[in-house]
Amino acid sequence: MSKPMKTQALSLYIVEDDAHFRETFIDVMGLRGVEAQGAGSAAEALLELRTFRPSVIVLDVQLPDIHGFELCRRLKRYETLKDVPVILISAATQYNDPRDRVEGALAGAALFLPKPVTMDQLWSEIESLLG
Repeated sequence: MSKPMKTQALSLYIVEDDAHFRETFIDVMGLRGVEAQGAGSAAEALLELRTFRPSVIVLDVQLPDIHGFELCRRLKRYETLKDVPVILISAATQYNDPRDRVEGALAGAALFLPKPVTMDQLWSEIESLLG
C-alpha cells in the first residue's frame, strides 16, 4: 500500500550533506512562509521524495553516497518528479567548467549555481524558475 502524495502550494526540498547549510535553508524558507524539507544523503532523499512532491528541488552535486548528477537523473525518472525543477549547487571548483553545466542540464537540472550562494540569491533563482 503506497502513501498518498503530499503537495503544498509552494514547497522546497534540499539534498545537502552540509547540515548547517541545509538547516539554514530550511529555516530561512520557513521565515518566508515556504515549506522546506531536506535530506543529508541521496538515499534519504530518494525515500522521502516518493511521498513528497516539492515545487523545486535544490541538490548538492557532491553527496556522500551518490553523485548529484546521478541523483538528478534518478529523480527525473519518477513520474511525480519529472517536471519538478532541480537546481544543482556545488562548492567544488572542478564543476566550474561549462561542460559540467551541460552535464547537469543533460541530467535534468534547470540551473547550476556555484557555492557560496546566499539565501537571497538562491531564493531569487527559485522565484525565477517558478515564474
